[in-house]
Amino acid sequence: MAEDRQENEDEKLRRLYSKRLRALQIEQQKKDLAKRFMDPDAYERLMNVRISNHELYEQLLGLVINMVQTNRLGSKLTDEQLKSLLAKLTYRPEPKIEYRHK
Repeated sequence: MAEDRQENEDEKLRRLYSKRLRALQIEQQKKDLAKRFMDPDAYERLMNVRISNHELYEQLLGLVINMVQTNRLGSKLTDEQLKSLLAKLTYRPEPKIEYRHK
């Protein structure tokens, strides 16, 4: 009985390990693709975004990969183009403050 539990735990660990390994491989493939289709400054900016805001990084990387897959990228993505994409993804209108006098 204890042996069965140990085997189940070992199997769970193997599955978790293989799932994590697969996720890391996919992440590396995405980074390699981005590196191929971005100039060095843009790629460096993307990696800085990854460090500071992982959710925004995922959105941006997904957008870049989508652009590559749909052939909307004529040449390598420049830093200025990446900044533009970042601005579009993070745009929030300024809140309006109204003063009402009684």
